Amino acid sequence: MTTSILARLLLATSALGTVVAAAPLHAQAQPAPAQPTPADDDQDVDVSAPGAGGMDAEDIVVVGRYIPNVIRATPSVVSVLSAADMARTGEGDIAGALKRVTGLSVVGGKYVYVRGLGERYSLALLNGLPIPSPEPLKRVVPLDIFPTDLLASTMVQKSYSANFPGEFGGGVINLTTKAIPDEPFLNLSGSLSGDTVTTGQLGYTYRGSRSDWTSFDSGTRSIPTPLNAALNSGRALSRSNFTLDELKTITMSLNNEQTNLIQSNDTIPVNMSLGVTGGTAWDIGEDRLGVIGSVSWSNSWQTRGGLQQTTFGISVDGSGNQVINPDQDFRFLSTENRIQLNGLLGVGYEFGEHRIRFTNVYIRDVLKEARIQDGIDVGIGEDPVNKNYTSWFERQLFSTSLVGEFKWDSWKLGLRGTYAKSRRDSPYERMNSYRYDPVIDSYFNDLRTGGTSSTIAFSKLEDQVWAGAADVGYTLSTERPITLSAGYAYTDNSRTSTRRDFRYQSADVLPVGVSQQRPDFLLSPFNIQMFDIYLTEVSAAAGVAKYDAGLTIHAGYGQVEAELFDGFRLTAGVRYETAKQYVTPVDLFGTGEVSGSTNLDNSYWLPGVTLTWNFAEDMQGRFAISKTIARPQFRELAAQTYTDTDTDRTSFGNPYLVDSELLNVEGRYEWYIGRDERLTLGAFYKKIDKPIETISFNNGGALTTTFANAPKAELYGLEAEVQKYFELGGSGFFADRRIFASANYTFTDSKIKVSDGDTTRPPGGGGADAPASDYFRDGAPLTGQSDHVANLQLGLQNQEKLSEQTILLSYASDRVTQRGLGDTPDLIERPGVRLDFVAREEVSIGKTPLELKLEVRNILGTGYRESQTLGDSTVYNNKYDIGRLISFGITAKF
Repeated sequence: MTTSILARLLLATSALGTVVAAAPLHAQAQPAPAQPTPADDDQDVDVSAPGAGGMDAEDIVVVGRYIPNVIRATPSVVSVLSAADMARTGEGDIAGALKRVTGLSVVGGKYVYVRGLGERYSLALLNGLPIPSPEPLKRVVPLDIFPTDLLASTMVQKSYSANFPGEFGGGVINLTTKAIPDEPFLNLSGSLSGDTVTTGQLGYTYRGSRSDWTSFDSGTRSIPTPLNAALNSGRALSRSNFTLDELKTITMSLNNEQTNLIQSNDTIPVNMSLGVTGGTAWDIGEDRLGVIGSVSWSNSWQTRGGLQQTTFGISVDGSGNQVINPDQDFRFLSTENRIQLNGLLGVGYEFGEHRIRFTNVYIRDVLKEARIQDGIDVGIGEDPVNKNYTSWFERQLFSTSLVGEFKWDSWKLGLRGTYAKSRRDSPYERMNSYRYDPVIDSYFNDLRTGGTSSTIAFSKLEDQVWAGAADVGYTLSTERPITLSAGYAYTDNSRTSTRRDFRYQSADVLPVGVSQQRPDFLLSPFNIQMFDIYLTEVSAAAGVAKYDAGLTIHAGYGQVEAELFDGFRLTAGVRYETAKQYVTPVDLFGTGEVSGSTNLDNSYWLPGVTLTWNFAEDMQGRFAISKTIARPQFRELAAQTYTDTDTDRTSFGNPYLVDSELLNVEGRYEWYIGRDERLTLGAFYKKIDKPIETISFNNGGALTTTFANAPKAELYGLEAEVQKYFELGGSGFFADRRIFASANYTFTDSKIKVSDGDTTRPPGGGGADAPASDYFRDGAPLTGQSDHVANLQLGLQNQEKLSEQTILLSYASDRVTQRGLGDTPDLIERPGVRLDFVAREEVSIGKTPLELKLEVRNILGTGYRESQTLGDSTVYNNKYDIGRLISFGITAKF
């Protein structure tokens, strides 16, 4: 069976974080020592990535030496997760599986940080092609939306090579979808799960629509005709543009009770999922045609309850010590209902040494949340405030791609093209705030007093990508192998984002009895009509409600892979990349006052060199140096205000951001002990010019964030990984089993560099320079960087059939999530230690094999904590428990 260029080389990868060796050098190859492996480890790993260089497996031979490892692949440093690896972790999405890879950490459950660099420094590709993001806060795609069931492999490349895009700060994550099956199959799967904090416990819900469980709204959240006409009128919704009766008609048209009334639920349901995957293939002479398809649905719940505090400054206690105290001190409880619907249809055709892959992926990920906060806001007063929120966030991605990989003797040609579109829709994003009045001994919301309000927002984002690439490679007929390759890539990424925010107001003071009513009664059509309650738009500032953005990239590269002399292999290339990026605020209201546009037009020469020295029979060293870039994300440039629902913080962009440039240096020692057994030690260094970091300020009593370029930053670290199998022998249960052990550790240290005279351009300054020391502290770590990240896997594997029992332990040390306001300390997240257990077992009922899977997650009950500490005082920005999860799944294989 013909495989893609990299697929031929990434053979029999069986463990998480597999470090792929540089291809051994020229001369005679020797057979690998025989060693039994589990059945699913004997399959090729299917990887589809850009580039046409490298050598096929049959071409890889060694001058006088042999590395006894079946992995004889790319000249760059990569980690690969095969389908077997992802199954072993038991994770449902690729973000969860990737946190086991050396040097990687996952923030927020969806964004992958490579070697401590934030998600803006990671690039995600699907079958070697770019993916649009459905997130309004990011251009990078959140990886939690990709189920592992859709993927054949995931490759993480950490050292840059010129065949990859120049936005390669920490690394590139290439997802390869399933293609041609080896034989016809049909799998039916299902699972049930629950956690100790959520399932069967108290949580909050709201009605929504009857079809929410499908991930589709039945029309309950559709924008009503009167409001839609007002939105398209070119006039902001206000008393100056509409009559009171018109505003009341628009306000009454909104769905109220079904989207605005939170109810307690004492028995939150269990999580469940269903899926079907099938495929077949036909031999057409010596050619092969295959089809594979997959559909899955899942419905899960998570309740979080704890503290959310904010401090706005430093004070002095009675002993004269500096302390921080919470200026906002809230307890909260929220329940998220997540519904996912995913599908894949792939067609593959192999003829001779050629392969064509046509892949269509559909991912729909919906989050329905109900949340209540109760506490004190010093800026409002000493009386408690109660806030309730309801929301419905739809994330959707569709991608269709066509990839052709061809080979004729010494020539290779790769052709790739894709159209992908993502969407995020958030209708009826509601908030109601009530304030306690000790005089009436009750909470009230009169829509006008401090601490009382009702708001509603509608937002929509569409992001699409057209991309294509062509790569050609030629292997010279010389005594030592030399491969020349070159390519061209084009990407056009466009985005439109609209957010309309509204606040309920009353023309006159509401009666006390009315202001005490629950939200659905307070904002009922009767009250709207009787007491002149109406909507007014608070997104009316020019350029805030909508923006258009785009990024067009043209790139070309040339690369050579050559054996210089015995034991030395060089890969060197350079990429020329030119990009035009814009973010343009759109004046929806005809004010003619739009400002804050961004237009970046930059070109770069981006070289990358890797030298591999095979200095012993089973050992080699590697050195790599390169230059890469990181562009500001659309959201970081746009003036549109947005609330991050994960942290409840409001942020907006800075149109004066510029590109970051990185210098990357890496050295690595690799010892291949035996088949799929290795020890690797590495060191890396990165110098970043103008890194983009968050800055914070107090905006009317709310902690608000934006972005700015710091002058410089440096990052360095060490990596170590060991993987080993231990044969057990004996009889009975242990007769055909072996112990699998894998451990990795990454140390990273980073520092922002701020010197006298350094400047930055904050938003609101008209593009004028300001002292960088006003916004950044010299020596502060980069956001998201943990000093220590470690993973350990210990498992039993049956070498004759599917039977695995694996313990997974992960640890990440404290990391900065956000800069503190003014002189207050940075906000620090404590990921801590997480212990999981996954067991997979194959049994048969009649002639039908069944795969049973048991997962026990977060055995230690590690919770989430984000805090600021000064001396003996601590403010908990976010603190809540995370339950211990137990899941049981079954897959029938036909």
